[in-house]
Amino acid sequence: MPLIGTALRNLKSDGTPTKLADSEGLCLYLSVSGGKLWRMDYRYAGKRKTLSFGAYPAVSLKDARRKRDRAKELLANDIDPGAQKKAAKEEAEAAAREQALTFAVVA
Repeated sequence: MPLIGTALRNLKSDGTPTKLADSEGLCLYLSVSGGKLWRMDYRYAGKRKTLSFGAYPAVSLKDARRKRDRAKELLANDIDPGAQKKAAKEEAEAAAREQALTFAVVA
């Protein structure tokens, strides 16, 4: 059964980690401390993997579903969404380092 926005706002942790399933592999992980994290379990190359999309409410239910759909498209094209996310993050960090070095030289 898909999750509903009002139910998400009222969730409280009972002291045990809990996964609340939405649809197509998307779930809300409720941690012991009360954090609400969007995750998607998937299989790639015969291995079980988990992809995280961010914390609720910073990432809304609608945004989490959109990110899940993008990850499903990558899987359909035989691309690991976790590796894709990691590569994009490394590119952004490299660009930031390059920009910082350029600024340091100019200053």
